[in-house]
Amino acid sequence: MSNTAKRITPEYEIVEDNETIRYLEHGYPCDLIRWHAHDDYELHFIVATSGKVFVGDYIGNYSPGQLILTGPRLPHNWICQHNQEDVQLRDMVIRFDHESFSNGMKIIPELAEILPMLARAKSGIEFFEQDNDYLKDVFQKVRDSSGLSRLILALPLLQKLAQSRSYRLLSTVQIDLKSSETLQRKINTVVDYVSQNYSNDITLSSVANLIGMSDSHFSRFFKKATGNRFIEFVNRVRVSRACSLLTETDQQIATICFQVGFNNVANFNRRFHELKGVTPRDFRTQSNIHIEGIAPVS
Repeated sequence: MSNTAKRITPEYEIVEDNETIRYLEHGYPCDLIRWHAHDDYELHFIVATSGKVFVGDYIGNYSPGQLILTGPRLPHNWICQHNQEDVQLRDMVIRFDHESFSNGMKIIPELAEILPMLARAKSGIEFFEQDNDYLKDVFQKVRDSSGLSRLILALPLLQKLAQSRSYRLLSTVQIDLKSSETLQRKINTVVDYVSQNYSNDITLSSVANLIGMSDSHFSRFFKKATGNRFIEFVNRVRVSRACSLLTETDQQIATICFQVGFNNVANFNRRFHELKGVTPRDFRTQSNIHIEGIAPVS
């Protein structure tokens, strides 16, 4: 069974801690490496190993130096490549919850500076052009401190990232923090199914049946929960996969088109342009020059 096929239902993790800023780290292998979700934000700094990263419906590559912020209830995991040797430290993580900052800004209004970044984190954010030495120093200082000192050390990093314009959003599905755990599990089931089967024919009926809903009920439910019509979501996943193949391989565009589940090249080009603003060919050219794109702050 492939690693991707194991991502059936994310494990829901309950965090019990009264600190505003929390820290954890782990090596490889480790029991913490699993497809899971929780109510905390997590800022992951990868310091060793390479492989695949999964955030919501996003699948990409990771390597040392990667910095990703995941939002509450957004499933995620980093899976090492095969034959990876054991390492003592792979992932350094700074954790915090939403209420600490949303409530804190009522007393300390300056905290509002990071709220737009927290809103974007519902999709997962990968940051670029960061100084790895600076990051490692901050994460180590946060690790080695506690209480008010830990908070004072972490805030400048969060402010710096909130001001950064060099990032990209990862998952096309944003998690509604007000949704119940039951509804969230249904959404995660749909996301996982599409992420694993995007190259095949996917019908609304088959997915609705997967979570025990009628077609019309599922259509309304999915649009309300994610902001996307189901077919729009499937196209987003397929285009996202195409972006990875365009940047990571030299396969012909027509080959990529069918590999990600589109039935003809004209439709693939049209949907790709709608979502990315450029043709697949231009996207590949631009990606060879730089990263997929630097998202504007919004």
